[in-house]
Amino acid sequence: MIPAASRPAPSAHRDADAPHLLALVLAGGSAMARRRLLELHGSAERAIAAAMSAPPRPGLHDAGQHALLARPDPVALARGLEWLARPGHRLIGWHSPDYPPLLRHAPNPPLALFVDGDPAALWKPAVAVVGSRAPSAGGRDNAHGFARVLARAGLAVTSGLAAGIDAAAHEAALSVADAATVAVLGTGPDVAYPRRHAALRDRIAASGGAVASEHPPGTPPQRSHFPSRNRIIAGLALGTLVVEAAERSGALITARLAGEAGREVFAVPGSIHNPMARGCHRLIRDGAQLVESADEVIEALLPAVSHLAETLSGGLPAAPASPSIAPPSAPAPDSSAPLEPGHQMLWDALGFDPMPMDRLVERTGLTAAALSSMLLLMELDGKVAVQHGRYVRRAATG
Repeated sequence: MIPAASRPAPSAHRDADAPHLLALVLAGGSAMARRRLLELHGSAERAIAAAMSAPPRPGLHDAGQHALLARPDPVALARGLEWLARPGHRLIGWHSPDYPPLLRHAPNPPLALFVDGDPAALWKPAVAVVGSRAPSAGGRDNAHGFARVLARAGLAVTSGLAAGIDAAAHEAALSVADAATVAVLGTGPDVAYPRRHAALRDRIAASGGAVASEHPPGTPPQRSHFPSRNRIIAGLALGTLVVEAAERSGALITARLAGEAGREVFAVPGSIHNPMARGCHRLIRDGAQLVESADEVIEALLPAVSHLAETLSGGLPAAPASPSIAPPSAPAPDSSAPLEPGHQMLWDALGFDPMPMDRLVERTGLTAAALSSMLLLMELDGKVAVQHGRYVRRAATG
């Protein structure tokens, strides 16, 4: 049985800071800059006061952020405060000792998480189980079988509440007594997507698991939120298991992000005639561990679980480096499809030589957070490739 991680008990002081943290979330802008404010000042209330007392400047709090900090959107603020007033709802900020430790050491962690359910579930050693939204019957059975064994071993099963593999993994974990499953949403914590998973979302929150989102309550589904949501799924887990995925599945983005975070990546092989297996086969060729049973995943993760259990009480060191999974190749983009203005600006800034994020920020004037979301979408669309942390246009093939 995998040992459970301990978590500090929530304090009334941190909950009292929640309205100010909500205002800081609603202000938008660079998450890195706002995390830094919280680190410097220790509370959202003091961070906002410090930001308001300084003149606006790019990268920390521009004029738009300054105005939003002074006068947050009243509708969004009221909705968020109403949601936080309900039992079992929390807003956990970067400055809180309750912030999930593995996520803290992942690339581009969120400023805060809206959590419905038990925040302790975010501290459990976890495996992300991801894959196709339209799996084969065998893929669905594999997801359920792997997740059930992982949950019985004491690992939390983390996924994204999507149709297909995600739902099968959540359902399997819910079928195991005293197990936990975590659903990370690309919507607000109160918005199920797809809608038919509203009951599943509620069961996860009520069963000792947790529903988590970086987006405020009421946030509807937006295409750009789902690729960026995948970094949180990968960041909360010690390893990511891809059960069944096509060559351009979002699950492959999750796998790449897990590799970049120094986490283990596993893939289940399938038939060479199954198009839903091609993504897994590419991951295996690129260095993911081929697994045929959940016991292989558990055995591979035992050293990481032991390390996590030993170091949580004193804080986690930086994640150890490990070979990252190379991004899967994708078909050439459809050059006839028009780009949205922000995406067009990014496309114009990109070249055919790999370019680091800071150069893209400099060329476009956009924040790193905004660029990350756009780049993830463009990677999914086959327009952009990632090479050693640098971004490049993917050349069309004739």
